[in-house]
Amino acid sequence: MQIHIGHLIRDELRRQGHTNEWLAERINVTPRTVQRIFNKPSIDTQVLLNISKALHTDFFLVYSARVSTMTDNVV
Repeated sequence: MQIHIGHLIRDELRRQGHTNEWLAERINVTPRTVQRIFNKPSIDTQVLLNISKALHTDFFLVYSARVSTMTDNVV
């Protein structure tokens, strides 16, 4: 199962009742850039850190949980 971080961010933003504009202001990007983030299956770690702080949600845990359940050796 592939993680689509953009969808997870969008869903959490909506769950908290915030707008794209709200998030854009907090991470210092345009609302259009926020919309583009939602469409990305992966994201720069610094951007993800900024989003995690803004939403008070550790999105890195999604990846940590995935690593802990992996049985394959990844090279």
